[in-house]
Amino acid sequence: MTGILNLIQTPKRDHGGNLSVAISGYGGVASDWVDLSTGINPLPYPVSGLTGADWGALPDQTAMDDLLDAARHFWNVPSGADILPAPGASALIAALPALADPRWVRITPPTYNEHAASFTARGWQVVTDGPAEARVLVHPNNPDGRRWTEEDAQAPLVVIDESFCDVCPADSLIHLAERPGVIILKSFGKFWGLAGLRLGFAIGDPCMIGDLAAWQGPWAVSGPALRIGAQALRDDNWALETRNRLQQDAARLDAMMIAKGASIVGGTDLFRLYEVDNAAIWQARLARAHIWTRIFPYSKTYLRLGLPVGDDWTRLEAAL
Repeated sequence: MTGILNLIQTPKRDHGGNLSVAISGYGGVASDWVDLSTGINPLPYPVSGLTGADWGALPDQTAMDDLLDAARHFWNVPSGADILPAPGASALIAALPALADPRWVRITPPTYNEHAASFTARGWQVVTDGPAEARVLVHPNNPDGRRWTEEDAQAPLVVIDESFCDVCPADSLIHLAERPGVIILKSFGKFWGLAGLRLGFAIGDPCMIGDLAAWQGPWAVSGPALRIGAQALRDDNWALETRNRLQQDAARLDAMMIAKGASIVGGTDLFRLYEVDNAAIWQARLARAHIWTRIFPYSKTYLRLGLPVGDDWTRLEAAL
C-alpha cells in the first residue's frame, strides 16, 4: 500500500491499576496504598436500590430498554444511531476489528494500547499516519488529553473512544454516530467510577451495532449493571456536581505538581500527564510512600496521576 508511513509493532499491553505489582515491589497490602495509576473517579456514583431479582433473575428486556432510553438521553444520541450496552468497553474494543476485513488501521501514538493490540490480534496492520481502511481516535486521548475533530474521523471504519469524554461533554463527537462506518465507545468505569460494574456502550452505525449485538448474545450485561446504569445516567445533578469537583481537583493537582518541579503535558479532569526529569525515579519515590502512579514504556519522562481524594492529598504532598 502506497503512502503508508511508520508501520508500528503492537505496543506492550501495560495498564494502570496493577497494584499487585506495586505491592510486590514495595510491600504493604492494598488498603495501605493510594492508587493514582488509573483515571477512575475516586468518588464513584453511589449505588442503591438493587433488589434480589436484579441478582437472581436473567437480565430483563424492560430493564435493558430503560438503560437504552437513559443512554440515548444522556449522550444526546442521534435518532439514526443504535446503542449496544456491553460488559465493559474493553469487550467492545476486542470485538470491533472483526467488523471489517483486516487491512490497515491508523492509530496515532501515544494512546491507549488496547486498540492496537486488538486490531493486530485480528490480522490488521497498524500504521501511525497516511491513508487506512480504519481509524481509531481516543477522544480525549489517553494519556495526553488530545482532542480530535470531525475532519480526523475519515475512514470506512472509524472508532471514536470517548471513555473519558463525560468530563467534557461539549467536546463529544456523538453527532457522527449516525454516519455509516462510525462507532463511538462510552465507558462507565471512568466518570462514574464504577469500573468493577463492567458496563460500556457502542453507539453508531446500526448495521455494525447489529453485528456486535449478534456476536455478544442476549445476556451480556448483568441485571445490576442494567439498573445501576439507568439510574446513574438519569442523575443529571450528580453529573454536573461531579464535573465541577473534578475540574477543581485537577487544577489543585496541577498546582501541587508544578510546585514540585513537574510541567504539564496535558490530560483530562480525571487524570493529569506531567513531564519530569526521570519518571521511574519519581514513581519509585512515591511508591516508597505507598502511592502508585503510572509511567509508560515509550517515555522516560511521562508521569501520569489520577486524582487523590480526602486525606490522600496530604499523603501525596508529603511524599512529593
